[in-house]
Amino acid sequence: MRARRDKEDHVSQALVTGANRGLGLEFTRQLLARGEHVVATCREPAAAAELHALADVHSGYLLVLPLQLPDAESIGALVAELAAVELEIDLLINNAGVLPVGEHFGSIDAHVLAATFASNASGPLLLTQALAPRLAPRARVVNLSSRLGSIAGTQRFGTPSYAISKAALNMAGRLLSFALAERGISVVALSPGWVRTDMGGDDATLTPVESVAAMLGVIDRLGPGDSGRFLGTDGQSIAW
Repeated sequence: MRARRDKEDHVSQALVTGANRGLGLEFTRQLLARGEHVVATCREPAAAAELHALADVHSGYLLVLPLQLPDAESIGALVAELAAVELEIDLLINNAGVLPVGEHFGSIDAHVLAATFASNASGPLLLTQALAPRLAPRARVVNLSSRLGSIAGTQRFGTPSYAISKAALNMAGRLLSFALAERGISVVALSPGWVRTDMGGDDATLTPVESVAAMLGVIDRLGPGDSGRFLGTDGQSIAW
């Protein structure tokens, strides 16, 4: 991974969490295909065969690093690694998250609820806070949310741990938009739609390729006035 270049020869640097599969892996693929540098993080890099295959193809453009969210020691080690090479991040994609299955009212497990909240809400907030010194001026922070986290859009009882954690993630992003505003950094919550991944299932309407291409289109069009918003793949606002 090359360190940050001078402005006249600058190649965008992205950091993607949960990059070993699903949307995180597809974000990594498409960003590399655009010629951008990517730091791809996951819990077990040694087992991330597809990431290592991409690293072979895109030599010098992909760095695969371990990250266990919201573990403070793991976050600290990642920040130290980036600081050592004076790497600045232009795009942070907080993608890593979990979706517990089979939850029903009356049998919600406290440990599952807490672990889901830690992964989906606390993790992105704490990581963004820790990476703030490494975010470039006018960087973009994208929190992968879900329409299931929309309070206004909720019409039934379902996926409680996931829905509650994504609603909390939306608030975290809104707060971060104010915390980072002075440096011109935009923070948005972005729903990927219903995607055919391990999380979305085989009946979902979008492929990872389609979803990520649409989200990158939204990300590329973000302006200062978009910070703090909750958006869909069409770039339109989703009700909180």
